[in-house]
Amino acid sequence: MNITPIGYRLHISIFGRRNVGKSTLINAITNQKISIVSDKPGTTTDPVLKTMEILPIGPVAIIDTAGLDDSDSLGTLRKEKTYDIMKKTDFAIVVLSADEGITEFEKNLVKDLETRKISTIAVINKCDLHNVSQDMLNEYREELGIPVTKVSAITKDGIEELKVFISQNVDAYDKCQLNIVKDLIKPQDLIVLVTHIDCSAPKGRIILPQQQMIRDIIEANATAVVTQEKALGDTLTKLKEKPSLIITDSLVSDIVEDIIPADYKLTSFSILIARQKGNLEVFLQGLENIKTLKDGSRLLIVETCTHHRQPNDLGRAQIPNYIKELTQKELEFDWASGTYFPKDISRYDGIIHCGGCMVNRQEMQSRIKDSIQYNVPITNYGILITHAQGILERVLEPFPLISDRFKSA
Repeated sequence: MNITPIGYRLHISIFGRRNVGKSTLINAITNQKISIVSDKPGTTTDPVLKTMEILPIGPVAIIDTAGLDDSDSLGTLRKEKTYDIMKKTDFAIVVLSADEGITEFEKNLVKDLETRKISTIAVINKCDLHNVSQDMLNEYREELGIPVTKVSAITKDGIEELKVFISQNVDAYDKCQLNIVKDLIKPQDLIVLVTHIDCSAPKGRIILPQQQMIRDIIEANATAVVTQEKALGDTLTKLKEKPSLIITDSLVSDIVEDIIPADYKLTSFSILIARQKGNLEVFLQGLENIKTLKDGSRLLIVETCTHHRQPNDLGRAQIPNYIKELTQKELEFDWASGTYFPKDISRYDGIIHCGGCMVNRQEMQSRIKDSIQYNVPITNYGILITHAQGILERVLEPFPLISDRFKSA
């Protein structure tokens, strides 16, 4: 409960050719033996992830990857996994070997990362074997067009300086991502959170989106009041002032809407997380397209957390039922959970995605980009549910620009 979730850590990935010292570098940065180190090329097969803190950045996930210059059949599979890691990478470290210098491989790799809009630095490793002068560093920077530093991962010379170098080059967005709700409220505002606790709720704790919402509200110097839907009416009568905003679990948003006065602002946890990590406008357009599905259409339902399935599971039972009621069609469904997301989504007629609290924003944006590229409509659990409950227009009111466009559509 006290550990920053992986989806809210800055993802720093290490890329490069085989045997340039990527695994030795991650071991040196983390001061642990995370990756197997060997002189044999291609030792790293699957990506290796380690969570830690780098001050002043804070919580990060550092990922070691297989060499991208592996050309045999097994190497092709390794490279595919490495390219998958790029989809969730916020910040990239391209590792070069001091004795080999820059090749066309590194130049093309940097261009690829730039195309993906991933902040990138280069690290010249093995400086214990081959001296790299300041003039050489300047030449490397000019040739690659990105910040460059040098280390020896074996002797750990320059490792602490590298951590500072990373923090200096991380964008403001990479450090803190986007606000969940902080930008919608003011200091001293009163925010009511309506949590829903049923048989699928984790014992002894509240779910991740609710934890994150509380933290965001407190950081805004506002006050969070947490209650259940069955106690909401009594809670509101005890408050001395009108809440600035009510945030509810989507599953009980219709119940909440019936309880609160018409002039109270209302939205949902799922829609706020979708706004932070996804794209509300794309999701709203996706909803409109999904309404037009035909008999036999195939949908993909994506849930980024993994849990024991309950009889009335949200992703496996309730979401399909909402869609069937919405479309009145005989549809086919596939499911993806955890970190898995199909490489080929062209066979689907639509995607319904959870809020994505277990993945980082970069990965969610990559999935949205894929859906646009393959012309597959994508929407969000919260948007679908509140539409089915007939209150989507109301839960969008806290976002005037999007709400106005939605009304005029």
